[in-house]
Parts: sequence; structure tokens; C-alpha cells
Amino acid sequence: MSGEGTFKALVVEQVDGKTVAEIKQLTVNDLPQEDVLIKVDYSTVNYKEGLGFAGKNRIFRKFPMVPGLDLSGTVLESKSPDYKPGDQVILNGWSVGERYWGGYAQMARIKSDFLIPLPKGMDTKKAMAIGTVGYTAMLCVMTLEEAGITPESGPIIVTGAAGGVGSNAVAILAKLGYDVTALTAPGQESTHEFLKDIGAKSFAGGQEWSEMSRPLETQKWMGAVDTVGSIVLSRVLSEMNYGGCVAGCGLAAGFDLPTTVMPFILRGVSLRGVDSVWCPTPRRKAAWERLVTDIPDSALAKINKVIKLEEVPQYTKEILAGNVHGHLVVDVNA
Repeated sequence: MSGEGTFKALVVEQVDGKTVAEIKQLTVNDLPQEDVLIKVDYSTVNYKEGLGFAGKNRIFRKFPMVPGLDLSGTVLESKSPDYKPGDQVILNGWSVGERYWGGYAQMARIKSDFLIPLPKGMDTKKAMAIGTVGYTAMLCVMTLEEAGITPESGPIIVTGAAGGVGSNAVAILAKLGYDVTALTAPGQESTHEFLKDIGAKSFAGGQEWSEMSRPLETQKWMGAVDTVGSIVLSRVLSEMNYGGCVAGCGLAAGFDLPTTVMPFILRGVSLRGVDSVWCPTPRRKAAWERLVTDIPDSALAKINKVIKLEEVPQYTKEILAGNVHGHLVVDVNA
């Protein structure tokens, strides 16, 4: 803590129509009146925060706002029967950092319904090294498994593989024995060694990924994790093997989907949406329990970079510019 009775927080406000972020000293009395008070250890930086800090897509729904859609830490006070002082907890999603104050502070008050217990075998730093991106990747893998896609089924492609969700998906799938192809954007060839280190077997790319595909292309993939959307997802669908499944969770290239019904009615392909924000608590807990073992610590060490709270605004710009590979963890007490 910095100062008696105060703590550090990154507060976003609107000034003359512009989004302005500033480190401020707050007191517990400044926090929203929710039922669990948490001493925050770590948070993360994600693409959504990049949009918010840039004033795009109306990510922040009210001001002032403490962003940060993730946090891990220790309960200090609780009015909920589900948590007691000393419990370690994780928060992801639920519009925290958008509608509710989030993790970019040394203290937070959070609705108990938004929390889950930290799984045994995981500490708060590893939890945020995984973060929403790793948790979302795990949900995508679970979705493929539920569609009957096993390591023996055939190759898997991960789009946006150098990003947070993509790199975690590569690492998890490789750990589980899948044959993973990583798709990266033009100019990201420098990330191939990193992706190979965390489990990618081969790489895809080229001009065709920025062009409209034919309704059906040569069959290549039994499964896919798509973080990109738009034309890229359209090509993935056209290249799926008969009976294949795509787990779609992102829209980095856009929310449109210029495709046809052909992959679905002629090859039996399925496109299954994956949502991490409003995911029901039992499924959320199941994903986090698997993340204790299903993503290697060695991969997390390569995927993650730890930054200070003061550095968040600059890194949100870098994320939007496509200059951040992997995932950023925020040590709010550094």
C-alpha cells in the first residue's frame, strides 16, 4: 500500500469528450458498495482495454471508471457466506472494468457472484498469467472436445496465434497432444520461433488470408480456434474437414462473416461460439480447474510479460497497434 489509508488506482475519466487515464490515490470509501473487499495482487491488459483507453466501441459505460476485466487477490472483508477473509479469488468478465470498477487498483470491491475461488495448485500470479485470454482459450478447447474433436481426429488451426488467446490455445492444445498449425498476420514471422517453442507444429499465412475464399476450399483442418473473425474465419470454414468444428471467440479483423452455407450443409462443419464474459459459473470453474495442469508453466513464462500499473496506458496503445505478442500481466503493487 502507498500511504496510510490510501491505495493506488488507475482511474479513467472523460474530459472534453476525450478518455483520460490517471494514477490516483483512493480510499476504501471511494470504492463501490459491493459485498467483497479484495486486496488485489495482479490484473491483465487485453484488447478490450486497448479499445476502451482509445475511446472506441464505448467499452467504458460510465465514468469515472477503474478498468481491468481481470484480477486475482485475497479477500479482506466479506458480507457473502461464500467467501471469508483470507480466501484467494479470481475475477474474469461480467462487464467488470466496463460497467463495474475492475482490477487496475490495489483494492477492489466486487460482487461475490462474479468471483470464483482460486483453484488448488495455482497462485494469484499464475492466475493472471493465464487471465481471461487463457481462460477463453480453455473454453475453446473444451468446445472442440465436446464436438468430438480429439488429438487423433486431425490437424487444428489457431488464428491470431501470436495474440493472447491464440498463444494460450496453441500451448493448451499442444500439451493435450493436438497437431497445431498457427496462423499469424503478415509481418509477424518473427513470432514463429516463440510459437514453435510453446507447441506449434507448423504455420499458415500468405496473401490468400486477406482475400475472399471460395465457398469450399481444399479440406485441411479438423478443428479451429478462431480469434479473428471476418474474412479469416470465412476461409477457415471453407477449409474445414468433413465434420470439423470451429470454436469462434474473437473479432480482431471485424465482426462480419462473409461466408456461405456450403461448409455447413455439404461438409457438416459446425461453428460454435465461445463467450467468456457471461459464461455460467460451473463451466467457468471447470475451465479454471483444468488450467491448473493443462497449460505448461514453461509456456506461460514465454507468453507473459509483467508490467507496472503506470505502464498500462502505453501498452494499451501497443496492443491496438498490433505490437504486443503474447499476454501482459499487471503487478498493481510494483
